[in-house]
Amino acid sequence: MTDIAGRQRDLRAMLIAAKIVPVLTIERVADAVPLARALVAGGVRTLEITLRTAAAIDAVKAVIADVPEAIVGIGTVLSAADFEQAHKLGARFTVSPGATPALLEAAAQSDLPLLPGVATASEVMQARDYGFDTLKFFPAEQAGGRAMLRAWAGPFPDLRVCPTGGITEANAAEWLGQPNVLAVGGSWICPTASIRAGDWAGITAMCARTMKSLSPG
Repeated sequence: MTDIAGRQRDLRAMLIAAKIVPVLTIERVADAVPLARALVAGGVRTLEITLRTAAAIDAVKAVIADVPEAIVGIGTVLSAADFEQAHKLGARFTVSPGATPALLEAAAQSDLPLLPGVATASEVMQARDYGFDTLKFFPAEQAGGRAMLRAWAGPFPDLRVCPTGGITEANAAEWLGQPNVLAVGGSWICPTASIRAGDWAGITAMCARTMKSLSPG
């Protein structure tokens, strides 16, 4: 088996540095590079491009090729086949909304980091059985919110998460204040309307303001 513990440590370090991982659902390939550049310019470098649209694969290729400052991950990974595709595309990490045994096994045997999604204690336990202690808590607000994370801290003191689902500019700092939260994921930092309008300057300004508000001091 590959060094899953080492990959988990690397993933934790990446998330701590990122603070925010924008969840990007890109409808037009032409938007991919200017969107990524706008995010990076605002201080947001770690990006999750979801496999939810027909444009997703070409968007990933374009950002990896043209925005080298970005740390590109692939989200909405639903199967071992999706995971393998992400590996071939050159993703730096992958994210799943949930986690099947097949997906966890594929990731455990690979050198590509996976952030598996969990919403219950049983799912946390299953992920841990495969060596994963850094997880995506999804859908975070709907699955119990910060109170759920405080409850998990007892039986899973070493668990660390990136919550996604219901995270907003208004509550991001409260989520990041939880001891078991490394970073938060969300799409508020790059609204669909702003992407469709090509308001790249507005997205950069939103990122810069948010990152400044989350930085100590």
